[in-house]
Amino acid sequence: MPLPTPTLKTERLRLRPFADTDAEPLFALQSDAYVLRYWDSPPWTERARAEQFIARSREMAEEGSGARLVIESDSTFVGWCTLNSWNPEFRSASLGYCLARAGWGQGFATEAVGAVLGWAFDTLDLNRVQAEADTRNAASARVLEKLGFTLEGTLREDCVVNGDVSDSWVFGLLRREWFSR
Repeated sequence: MPLPTPTLKTERLRLRPFADTDAEPLFALQSDAYVLRYWDSPPWTERARAEQFIARSREMAEEGSGARLVIESDSTFVGWCTLNSWNPEFRSASLGYCLARAGWGQGFATEAVGAVLGWAFDTLDLNRVQAEADTRNAASARVLEKLGFTLEGTLREDCVVNGDVSDSWVFGLLRREWFSR
């Protein structure tokens, strides 16, 4: 069952489906080693990866497994946010996001993720959203906590990041918690 990718607007941001024209700023973001220092895959070195990511974003929507959205501020690419592993039977999904350094420290991640969560709980009738963050990524943990996520545990040595074995925090947000904020 297809899952149409929405266009969402907040006070300062617009979240929309990926377009082919997003390949350059997406590649710039995903090839920035500092941005990806806590990521579980290395920075991109080939522009074709951006085109593949955009194509996969469309496939996710068509197959109904999730939605990936560009985050824009004043029509400028700031990053992206995804809701994936959508399971309508369990009413659950996973959340991810990545912002360019120019968008850090301005509340864009909290604002964008909040918009996606609002859409997910309202439109998809989710009961649970899960997110993971490298235990060294305090900024990402703060974003999730501001949005009402609860730290549920630690996955010990579950990733290798830049050659280093790394732990991940698992955060969960339940429907009732979202609506009681």
